[in-house]
Amino acid sequence: MSTATATLPIMLTPPAVAKRYGVKPERILGWIRSGEIRAIDVSSKGSKRPRFRIDPKDLEVFELRRSVVPAKKPSRRRRQQADVTEYF
Repeated sequence: MSTATATLPIMLTPPAVAKRYGVKPERILGWIRSGEIRAIDVSSKGSKRPRFRIDPKDLEVFELRRSVVPAKKPSRRRRQQADVTEYF
C-alpha cells in the first residue's frame, strides 16, 4: 500500500450519515443540495443520478455550524419605584 492511499480519508455515503444522525437519507440529500453539507459527486460523467460522498471533515464543519448554544438567561427587570411620599 502506498503512502498516498494510506492518508486518504474514508468518505461517507448519505445513508451512512443518515444512520449516524437518525434521519432519513432524503434529509441528508436535501442538506447537500442546499449547501449545508459539502459533498462530492463520484458518479460517471454521463450518469443521470448523482453518487455523493461526504468527507468526515466537512461533516465536522456541518456539526459545528448546527451546534446549539444554550440561551443566556435574561436578567430580571426591577420595578421602578414611583416617587410616592407616605404619610403615617
